[in-house]
Amino acid sequence: MITITETIPVPSPRERVWEVVSSPADVVSCIAGAELGEEHEDGSFDGTLVVKFGAVRVRFGARVHLELDEAGYEGRLTARGKDGQAATRFTAEAGFRVVEDGTGSKVAMDGEIRLTGKLTSLIEAGAGVVVSRMTKDFSARFVELCAGPAEPETPAAAAVPGEAAPERPTTLAARIRAWWAALWNRRSERTSQGGTA
Repeated sequence: MITITETIPVPSPRERVWEVVSSPADVVSCIAGAELGEEHEDGSFDGTLVVKFGAVRVRFGARVHLELDEAGYEGRLTARGKDGQAATRFTAEAGFRVVEDGTGSKVAMDGEIRLTGKLTSLIEAGAGVVVSRMTKDFSARFVELCAGPAEPETPAAAAVPGEAAPERPTTLAARIRAWWAALWNRRSERTSQGGTA
C-alpha cells in the first residue's frame, strides 16, 4: 500500500483555489502524463496516467469518482483501474481540504493506493521517489494556475472586419485552460454528431 500525505501552500484566496481544485480538467492539466477521458452519466469520468518507475513506464487507466462539499471546501476522490497490460490493478482513495492561512490558502491532502498484481513490488519500491517528484511538479503547476484569474471557457472568436483580433492567452495557465476548452468542445461536437471521440 502507498500512502500520501501532503500540504500545498498556495498564495491565492481560498475561493480561487477551490475553483481550481474542484475542476477535474484544471487538476489534470497540472499532472504530467495525465489525460482526462470521457465523462459518464453517473458523474464519474475516465482518466489515464503514465508514470515512470526507473526505466519502466507504466500507463494506468481508471474510472474516477469525485465528491465535493462546496460549503466545507473539501472533497473526496476514489479511483479504480489497471495498467495497460492488466498486470496490476489498483484502488485509490484520497481526501482534500482547502483552508485559509495568513498568506493565502493551503490544500491538505491524504490518501492511499492499494495495488495487486505483477508490478506491485516494482511500483511500491519506487513509489517514494515518484510521489515526491510528481508532488513537486504538481504543486508548481497548481500554484501557477491558481494565481491566474478565472477565465470563461469559450472557443476562440474569429476576428471581425474592422475590429481587433482577440488576444491569445499569454500565461501557461491560460494556454492550458484554452487548450482543454477547445479539446472538450471538439469532443462534445463529435458526440452530438454521432461520431466517436
